[in-house]
Amino acid sequence: MSDHRLGVYPGTFDPVTNGHTDIIARAAKVVDGLTVAVAVNAGKDPLFNLEERLAMVENEVATLDADTAGRITVKPFDTLLVDFVEEQGAAVIIRGLRAVSDFEYEFQMAAMNARLNNRLETVFLMASDRHQFISSRFVKEIGRLGGDVGQFVSQAARGHPSEPPGVKKKGRQGPQFPLKKSNDPGGGPPPYSPPPPSVQTLPLPTPL
Repeated sequence: MSDHRLGVYPGTFDPVTNGHTDIIARAAKVVDGLTVAVAVNAGKDPLFNLEERLAMVENEVATLDADTAGRITVKPFDTLLVDFVEEQGAAVIIRGLRAVSDFEYEFQMAAMNARLNNRLETVFLMASDRHQFISSRFVKEIGRLGGDVGQFVSQAARGHPSEPPGVKKKGRQGPQFPLKKSNDPGGGPPPYSPPPPSVQTLPLPTPL
């Protein structure tokens, strides 16, 4: 293994949440270079398209300190995860764990990836206590029903008009995330439709 340790943090990021951003920042301390891999995952019928999800993750990376952000790249992938990791020259897969409910799936995923490529290692980072309950699925549901998702995603992620000071915009522009505004009676959530059944297609990972 090279002295320059590279890692890959894969996910759908539909949308990227504060929990994702926390794992990204902490993973960058574990490895010398980190690739955040955004899965196409069309089978899960994501709310945001690939370009929007790439933009959201890039905006989140841009809010980190310059040294950390400079060691992080954001790329899409639609291949076997183990193949993508090797293409990046990485040897570490980063995964986040929120609760015991995540463990069985993640354990199976890590074992399968190890069987496919035993040169790769999976490193698990426990979610911070303030983010353990956040999931992209719940955030989307709250947004669809007109709830305020501001405490679960950052301004950069939801494309809020007032950007935090010092945030540099990158090439892609983030989407406007559905957001309830108490002083805007005319604005509401899009018509509700039940979310599609979850489809877990190995080895594209579920979001944190």
